[in-house]
Amino acid sequence: MRIWLAAVALLAVAACAEVSQQGDRLARDSAKAVTNDVLAAQFPGQDVTPVTDCVIDNATGPEVIEIARAAVIGTTADTTRLVLGIAQRRETVACIAEKTLTVGNLLGALQ
Repeated sequence: MRIWLAAVALLAVAACAEVSQQGDRLARDSAKAVTNDVLAAQFPGQDVTPVTDCVIDNATGPEVIEIARAAVIGTTADTTRLVLGIAQRRETVACIAEKTLTVGNLLGALQ
């Protein structure tokens, strides 16, 4: 009986972990879409995808949720400030530099 209860409890914990991971993925995907739109509006004509990834990767859990919420209620000035604030963090700037500063980009900038 105890083994059966332990097995049921283990399965319940595993199911909760899976639901939590799916919720996290959904929030991150929604936040990425919003962040991409915010950055594209700030930097028209630029490929902001690498910057978007860095912003979301360096956002806290509550920040990701706040940004993702804008996918439902609409982007506000607060959303834009939050995204741009995260983009200015040291870790985010380092990530952006790593993802966007390639030899080709540097050579193009020198011409």
